[in-house]
Amino acid sequence: MLIMTESTVANRGILQTKSLPRKFLGRVQIIPRGGGLRLWLRLLFEMELLRFLVPLLPFVLVPLFSREWAMPVMQAPLVMVIVVAWVELRVMRPTKAARARLVDGDEAARRLDTLTFRARACLRGIAARHGLTEGELQLVVEQSELGRAPPLTLVSVQTDQPQPRLLVLDGDDRAALGAVFDATFTERDLLAVNHRDTTYLRTITQAASAVSAHARLAAVLEKRKAAS
Repeated sequence: MLIMTESTVANRGILQTKSLPRKFLGRVQIIPRGGGLRLWLRLLFEMELLRFLVPLLPFVLVPLFSREWAMPVMQAPLVMVIVVAWVELRVMRPTKAARARLVDGDEAARRLDTLTFRARACLRGIAARHGLTEGELQLVVEQSELGRAPPLTLVSVQTDQPQPRLLVLDGDDRAALGAVFDATFTERDLLAVNHRDTTYLRTITQAASAVSAHARLAAVLEKRKAAS
């Protein structure tokens, strides 16, 4: 999971938005700040150009080793397109039948309820820590459509006040968001639901004005304790 905020993204310009929810995958190239090798490789794998090159490699290598096949291979652009399309649509993404088998309706609803419950708890805490009293907070969870690769999950907190923007999240905020997924509800669990519904962007909302005074007081006391 990559939390999208200024401290985790090197190219901060992609965090700007004029409308909500802000979507990233397929629209911008994400350059993480730090992050492990697995995250970098997974983000590279998300690039369509690199994925297209892999199934086309045989068309490049065969002419190098066989003059007999060089001309037929190089004159078969339609075959190249078919191969790329087959890999993208049938190999990298689950078929409609496979999506239906991933999770049943009741379990899918339970997982989405879990996501909503945890997300709203995070949003209430973030609103309290940031002193937000107006507008609506959105926790946006975006996942890659690719089913054969490890899940790629982008999480951001967005708000419409004073204008559409992504919140700048500190260490406490990021730690709270890290608890959205755990051993009982994993990124792959959510991805199975998203495959079933063919919906890869989930938005959970929380009105800032609905955050209780108790939560706001707890946030103030927590800050004082951390500063002392």
